[in-house]
Amino acid sequence: MDGSGVGVGVERVRLVAWSEGDFWLLRRNNSPEMTEHLGGPESEEKLAARHRRYQEVEPGRMYRIELAESGESVGSIGFWEKEWRDATVWETGWGVLPEFQGRGLAAAAAREVVRAAREAGLHQYLHAFPGVDHPASNAVCRKAGFTLLGPVEFEYPKGHWMTSNDWRVDLWAAG
Repeated sequence: MDGSGVGVGVERVRLVAWSEGDFWLLRRNNSPEMTEHLGGPESEEKLAARHRRYQEVEPGRMYRIELAESGESVGSIGFWEKEWRDATVWETGWGVLPEFQGRGLAAAAAREVVRAAREAGLHQYLHAFPGVDHPASNAVCRKAGFTLLGPVEFEYPKGHWMTSNDWRVDLWAAG
């Protein structure tokens, strides 16, 4: 990311590489409200392990989402490798803090992650797997230019199966 920020309307976002000091944001994203569609909050030990992974995601990357003008942190997003249907693809996921939801920030950040995954090369497709019962995250996919492939059974977190929508962006298509 060049740091210039992108987005729609007045508010723009910037993606900043995840760092040691971002653990507080992971904790905020671990609330019952934020994990309702993801199997519920994780233990402190699992959060600490996730924080370490977020700092070391390669190939791929995790980011803190900032408002471009103020630098205020509003959530997290990233992309990482996943084995899916006999191929290696990129997967993405995000969380925007409750007080910043409904402003188009997740969709703006998702468009930036599409650019970052495209620049990273390696894989043709970037997938997102929001639960079928999560209208806000499905709307983010639609607004960010993903194509809906349909419902799938998806395991997240490990041991928790849910029905998700499989959304995909072809990173090798003209973007």
